Amino acid sequence: MSIYDYKVKKRDGSELDLASLKGKVLLIVNTATGCGFTPQYEGIEKIYEKLHDKGLEVLDFPCNQFGHQAPGDNDEIHAFCTAKYKTKFDQLAKVEVNGDKAEPVWTYLKEEISEDPAPKGMKNKMAMAAISKMPGVSKEKGFIKWNFTKFVVDRDGKVVYRFGPTDEPKDFADKIKELI
Repeated sequence: MSIYDYKVKKRDGSELDLASLKGKVLLIVNTATGCGFTPQYEGIEKIYEKLHDKGLEVLDFPCNQFGHQAPGDNDEIHAFCTAKYKTKFDQLAKVEVNGDKAEPVWTYLKEEISEDPAPKGMKNKMAMAAISKMPGVSKEKGFIKWNFTKFVVDRDGKVVYRFGPTDEPKDFADKIKELI
């Protein structure tokens, strides 16, 4: 299996065949509109604006699985992102990323890179320690810990990076740029 074997639901209910993205670098992220990490939308948009014309696509999967922080429907989430963060990349349909109802592409991503890197800095370590104590947060290896877990897929479809919720887009923008 590869990333290109999956199809996902778009915000409007139609299907996106990931094979149509062959040759692109993909930044795949589970997001929430009411999370402490939601301001990362700004950094993701900056990366998108700089690199989209050179071959970057952002696949934004809203997810209400962590603290119910993405409560709106697909259109409400899109309206929020475009109004507040001026995002130009679209949001896909809301998904789950863990458990029996996990979107299959997320199961694949977790199998390819099963752990977030260790958080950098005391503030980020404390944030992740607090998150790990929240109800419903899985301790199982590979599971997504919280909103704004990011994966990067290279032009050949290989999952090359996984970044945790506390990893700011500015901190890994150069890694994406190297793949472009």
